[in-house]
Amino acid sequence: MAMLTEKQIEQLVQAHLDFLDQEFMQSETIQDEFTAFYHWFRQQRLQDLWSFEQINALIQTQILNTPASTFLIEQIAEHIRFALIHPLNDTTKIEDVIPVLTIDRIAKYVSEKSEHRQALIKRLVNNPSFSSMLTQLIHHSIQDYIDNSVMNKKVPGVGRFMKMGKSVLESVTDTNLDDTVKHYLQKNIIKISQLSENVLNQNFDDHKLYHFQANLWHKIKSMPISVLRNYIEVQDLPQTVGLGHEIWEHLRQTDYLKQQVHDGVYAWYIRNQERPFDLLLRDLNIEEALIQHELQHLLEPIIQKLVSSHYLRDRAKIYLERFYQSQQVQHIFVD
Repeated sequence: MAMLTEKQIEQLVQAHLDFLDQEFMQSETIQDEFTAFYHWFRQQRLQDLWSFEQINALIQTQILNTPASTFLIEQIAEHIRFALIHPLNDTTKIEDVIPVLTIDRIAKYVSEKSEHRQALIKRLVNNPSFSSMLTQLIHHSIQDYIDNSVMNKKVPGVGRFMKMGKSVLESVTDTNLDDTVKHYLQKNIIKISQLSENVLNQNFDDHKLYHFQANLWHKIKSMPISVLRNYIEVQDLPQTVGLGHEIWEHLRQTDYLKQQVHDGVYAWYIRNQERPFDLLLRDLNIEEALIQHELQHLLEPIIQKLVSSHYLRDRAKIYLERFYQSQQVQHIFVD
């Protein structure tokens, strides 16, 4: 038998391409191939397809080493703005989107963390800034009271904390009152801070804090979501999102985040390297039903477009011509 002529090769290639077009224009073919691929893929183990180094390199390159584009930042700001000004916000209440039972569990969780709360209060009241603020607040309150009282009478007690000074104000005149109050506060700021800590702990015990959160929820639950616009400047979103972008731009380049990502990916890989993709996909709520009923429908028009636009035909033609012109095929026909 003679070798294939150019005309015969062309006829074989065209027949082969016509066959592929006919097959892949049918939905059943696409469904069968996609399902077959999924069944094969789900059985593969993570370590058999990708190494830790490959996954980590991809994340490092695409996320940490690649700056976010200006377009992406603009789109983030625009989507936040769109969500805030959406007309549904005016007719949707806060309680419509946040379940009350979840709020109750959060309130119980927060109120039961008494040790953490007391430690936070102690750190707060022992902060020099708090002491300074408290001193100024008490000083201005006393001064305001004196200024607005009848000064020809003895100044009455101005609070429980003043008992520690045994009525210091009783023998004070207008001229030296200010200095005396400042001196008293400076001398007793530690005691006043301790008193503040006790008062805060008493007013934020488990029971009171729980009811405080419950009362707050009952006040806001019937408000429309649009109330958020009272606390967010929509026109400033490009600037505020830009500030967040600046933080990310710095953070992504730090050795700290690179090491955190590296170690986190490594820990995940070690835990999952022997697991098949069937289980890994289930972790993402991707199961066979989703593949068949949703993802497959998204893939089908792509394949059909590849066929109808002749993209698949043109790409396949290159390899089929090489195939039929190869010595191996020519020898088959010669023999």
